[in-house]
Amino acid sequence: MDHHDDLGEFLASRRAKLTPQDAGLPDFGGRRRVPGLRREEVAMLAGMSPEYYRRLERGNATGVSDAVLDGVSRALQLDEAEHAHLYALVRAANVARTTGPKQSSRKHQVSAALRQTIDAMWTVPVFVQNGRLDAVATNGLGRALFSEMLDGVEEPANAARFMFLDHRAQEFYRDWEGNARQIVATLRAEAGRSPYDRTLSNLVGELSTRSDYFRKLWGSHDVREHRTGLKSIHHPIVGPLDLSFQSMDLTADRGLVMVVFTAEPGSPSHTGLQLLANLAASDTAIASTVRERPT
Repeated sequence: MDHHDDLGEFLASRRAKLTPQDAGLPDFGGRRRVPGLRREEVAMLAGMSPEYYRRLERGNATGVSDAVLDGVSRALQLDEAEHAHLYALVRAANVARTTGPKQSSRKHQVSAALRQTIDAMWTVPVFVQNGRLDAVATNGLGRALFSEMLDGVEEPANAARFMFLDHRAQEFYRDWEGNARQIVATLRAEAGRSPYDRTLSNLVGELSTRSDYFRKLWGSHDVREHRTGLKSIHHPIVGPLDLSFQSMDLTADRGLVMVVFTAEPGSPSHTGLQLLANLAASDTAIASTVRERPT
């Protein structure tokens, strides 16, 4: 990944999303050569010189202060995830300039205590993943819920690889396009946080080569945090399920996120989830122990 290009392309993509009206600027009409705000308009809104902003959009973040970045963030109306991503890209660009890239590939394992904890949560599906969206561990019900993604694939199973390269994903996710956009935005945020993760770079390269739609979404530079929401799926055994989810960072297992799924009591999804739990409990291959997956 070229971190100078990532910084410039991210800023340009956010600028292209804003109109003068969005930014509270007068629009004097006339044809604009590019969509969105001009660089000079962003610079004015951020309280900096046009040349300084142009330098930043060219990927040169040398000596840029937090105050400047905050001004740019306000001018481009960045949300919390985009604001954090901007800071991450600036750090990566400066590290690449001063010390050069230091390739790494973080490996994640769950602790014995975490394995015991999620195994004890047998009434709800639990899914533990790393920033690359590798499946690191599940409990029995979590494995049953995501059997389409987990079974019969080379470990570690990866949610992005399943989404874009496995034809079953389009039936499994009832809002496939929305989930696809979410996954790419999540990977974009992780790429900013972990700019020298070699395994992540290889994953992005693979998906970009094999999926035109992934490549298109990756080029949009959208970023998002995926903390809570509704997951609508079509399970091959129990049918449609609408599940709420909560994502929690694991402080004792840094870099890992635990996702817990629940269904509204008394709903058809709750009935379906209970049926799946019964089926999982009767299948010793599914309900044995939490499965740790090497990354």
